[in-house]
Amino acid sequence: MKSTSLSLIAGTVALAAVTGFAALTAPGDGDTAEAKTAARLPVERSSLLCPAPGLSELSETTYTSFTPAGGGSGGEAGAAELQKATATTADGGKKDEKGKKEDDKGGKKADPGKPVVSLKEPGKPVTAEESGADTPALVGTATGRLAPGWTTQQTTMVEAGSARGLLGVSCTGPDTDFWFPAASTSKSREDYVQLTNPDDTAAVADIELYGPDGSLKSDVGEGITVPARSGVPVLISTLTSEVTEDVTIHVTTRTGRVGAVIRTADEKTGSDWLAASAAPTGTLVLPGIPADATSVRLVAFAPGEADADLTVKLMGKTGSFSPVGQNQLHVKSRMTAGVDLKDITKGEAGSLLLTPAKGGKDTPVVAALRVVRGTGDKQEVGYIPATGPVGARATVADNRDKGSILSLAAPGATATVKVTASAGSGGGEQTVKKYTVEGGTTLAVTPPVPSGLKGGYALTVETESGGPVHASRMLTVTQGGIQMFTVQTLSDDNGTVEVPAAEQDLSVLDD
Repeated sequence: MKSTSLSLIAGTVALAAVTGFAALTAPGDGDTAEAKTAARLPVERSSLLCPAPGLSELSETTYTSFTPAGGGSGGEAGAAELQKATATTADGGKKDEKGKKEDDKGGKKADPGKPVVSLKEPGKPVTAEESGADTPALVGTATGRLAPGWTTQQTTMVEAGSARGLLGVSCTGPDTDFWFPAASTSKSREDYVQLTNPDDTAAVADIELYGPDGSLKSDVGEGITVPARSGVPVLISTLTSEVTEDVTIHVTTRTGRVGAVIRTADEKTGSDWLAASAAPTGTLVLPGIPADATSVRLVAFAPGEADADLTVKLMGKTGSFSPVGQNQLHVKSRMTAGVDLKDITKGEAGSLLLTPAKGGKDTPVVAALRVVRGTGDKQEVGYIPATGPVGARATVADNRDKGSILSLAAPGATATVKVTASAGSGGGEQTVKKYTVEGGTTLAVTPPVPSGLKGGYALTVETESGGPVHASRMLTVTQGGIQMFTVQTLSDDNGTVEVPAAEQDLSVLDD
């Protein structure tokens, strides 16, 4: 084997450590070398995108960035930075600092400027604050020991106005396919799809809308250009003339990658972010419905050619049960189904479990919950999308000394998890606590708080034994007599990737 072959294999192994590429092919004979053993190695690079808050001059946004300790390889700690993207209008025109539109061909790299958030070491979160309606999206990367499990929480407080509320979202990685049940084009709603492009070339995205009767006609949801390192807001109601309460949004890209999330606002219940549902699958878990929820609406969608018949169960503190009269849900192919579950939790926090009905097919679906707390003019809204299990490890940032509730749901076998409360952004020592979650139940707890806490902190959940666990964190703040809240789900951070071992010792090879 020549040295060129050695270089190619070495490069392939390095690529696997970053992207998850798991096949190793030796050039020459076209055969794939079978790995004797496979190791899990920390990823070496992660990307995150935070959407533009873009709500009100009264808005105050806090960013909390964190990487769990002990998850990366040795050597240099690397870097993790989030920088401002270029503010862009929905038709692709860029704005200058005064808000005037400028022409943009979509391929020009935006000046990143000074980092808004810069993380220096694993195990200790950092925070930053921005204010006003012109705060742009953030784009950034983490490398080295800061890459595995890197997470950032964006939390915005708007005290008054039609967009008032506590809005929270875990900044997402770039992708090419997103599903959002529980959006709306009703007259009381103002929902925006926020698209963010992290790359140095333009991305082109398509937005499809599906209502209770199928696809909503739209001629302007196709071919949306998202310029390089820019964020683009798209008002959903401008994409169709049809008005409906429950809409499923499908975002895909023709070229490039984007981050996508929906900012909702309702005249009566305030505003929050709607994150994407887990990928379509036959069984879904929606964890962490608040104990005092006054209204819970389930929205589901079957993207394939077959209808879905689902059994609906609430996993509560002591067991699972099906709500009377709402134990079954029929979802027609490519039609959005919505059902009002009312105050299903009745004073006891729980999680929703959707499974194929007895004798039914395992049809892939996506789903999300629209949750309201409070009554009258004191209502506040939040969203819980279906989410995957925490797996080996999952993290949520921006926890505070008061106002956090961690929900842990075990849809199958009983499980044990370890929860680590990190050091505080301004000081304090990490704290670790273990919890056992009985099969078929939801355990809602006030999470551990770091000793001597100053500032905010992160919660990391790790599965130690038993079945899968699904989790979410609710953050609450009382403002003007309204119990504002937001819910963020936790899923496996994919901080490690399986890399195959080489078939032979490459160190002995030469020219």
